[in-house]
Amino acid sequence: MSVIRSTIKMAIATFFSRIFGLVREQVMAAYFGASGMTDAFLVAFRIPNLLRDLFAEGAFSSAFVPTFIEANQESFEKSRELMWSLFWLLFFITGTVCLGIFIFAPELVSIFAPSFTKDPEKFIVTVNLTRIMAPFLTFVSLAALFMGVLNSLKVFFVPAFAPTWFNIVSVICQVGLSGLLYKNGYHPIYSLGIGAMLGGFAQAAVQVPKLIQFGYKPMWPKKFWTDRSKKIVKLIGPGLIGFAAAQINILITTILATPIVGAVSWLSYSFRLFQLPVGILSVSIGNSNMVHFSEAWKKKDVDGAKASLQQSYYLSLLTVMPALVMLYCLSEEMINLIFERGKFTHVSTLMTAEALRMYALGLPFYGLYKILVPTFYALDRQKIPVMASIFSIAFNISFCLLLTPIFGFKILALGTTLSVLVNSCFQSWVLKKDLNLSWNFFFSLRIWKVVGATVGCAVITETLLKVEFFSQPFITKCFYLGVQILAIGALYATFLLLMGERAAVNALLSKVTKKFRKK
Repeated sequence: MSVIRSTIKMAIATFFSRIFGLVREQVMAAYFGASGMTDAFLVAFRIPNLLRDLFAEGAFSSAFVPTFIEANQESFEKSRELMWSLFWLLFFITGTVCLGIFIFAPELVSIFAPSFTKDPEKFIVTVNLTRIMAPFLTFVSLAALFMGVLNSLKVFFVPAFAPTWFNIVSVICQVGLSGLLYKNGYHPIYSLGIGAMLGGFAQAAVQVPKLIQFGYKPMWPKKFWTDRSKKIVKLIGPGLIGFAAAQINILITTILATPIVGAVSWLSYSFRLFQLPVGILSVSIGNSNMVHFSEAWKKKDVDGAKASLQQSYYLSLLTVMPALVMLYCLSEEMINLIFERGKFTHVSTLMTAEALRMYALGLPFYGLYKILVPTFYALDRQKIPVMASIFSIAFNISFCLLLTPIFGFKILALGTTLSVLVNSCFQSWVLKKDLNLSWNFFFSLRIWKVVGATVGCAVITETLLKVEFFSQPFITKCFYLGVQILAIGALYATFLLLMGERAAVNALLSKVTKKFRKK
């Protein structure tokens, strides 16, 4: 029950984080639209954000948590010393990198967005934003360190809710500083950079009181480079390869998008909507699978581990498929309602919807990816996800380089979807061999029923549920979209019931009912 309770807490906190992230994007869309200046901010933010995957959310976190737990089992003092030795190591390393970003900002912008050099104003603004946001890397890295410690201590809500403070501070800065900057002769877009930098600080700072409550007060460690520090660096190794490949992928897609004014913004806005079901559904199911699969595997219960994996795989498809239909079939309606105001025009709505449809097609594969990667870590086969990442990224780069000049920016979103498909297929193939799985494991009758329900739901949505939407008042739009979303959910459940999946529908309805009762 403690695992379920922790998962619910993380899911609720993540839900709030995603919602406030969407609000942040809404405010940005209203104030700045999908313009060259918005592209400038997104490119500038991407530069320090690249290293975030390494220092914050990637290989470092995976290596730190088990090592910290090991130290804490020996003694509280050893775990405290390990935490603060890594705090200062991260502070000095990322601080040095931030200084390099600040000094070499013009060169970095020239690499990431070479087309910006043709527009001196946009180039200078991007350089200035890059320098403003350079400290973000240090703040978010320390926030990830704090999160790892608190999770190890079985504190989940506070660190999971911390990104919400990043979004809140960002919104406050956008609203509060835009006019002030304009009055003083500065471009209002700088409010986004200031908000991101201060938001990163807030994300780290809000976790400190909880650490102090558990006795992890600041200290200057006796030794920085300990055996456990070396162990963490060694464990990071395999992740570095995948990290480097991912950054090359991001670099190529950014370069391909920047010549088209607004393309970086359209891709960013659409990806934010796509991340809602991924963050709330796929990540939660993936984390749950990791716990149950790992427990069964360590007990040598191979059949139990396989059953847990198959249940997670089925549950992932069962829950994300209606979200796929909603994002694909109602893409223009959603974006119009959420973003189209202020400087975000109807043209931007149409362009963002194109990208969202391409991203939405990858939703089931993202869900599978979130299950497979932790599974290979539980099997102590960390190299497989890294190999899959390199292979899929190479495919994505080739696909985008070849077709983007012909079909435009939406190919970048489609390339991301296809690369996740390739990644998931590769990992599934290896897992089939490692665990001696049959093809029926991946393509059972229940899976085909889910696919059939999804297709039927999509056809009816496109043919019968479409209404005259864009000319309606805001309240009417909200009503129409709400009815359409509820209708898709009802249709999906009806198709599943007609195909004999009553138990699955009842289980989903029961979970939803329980969550509402708890709230």
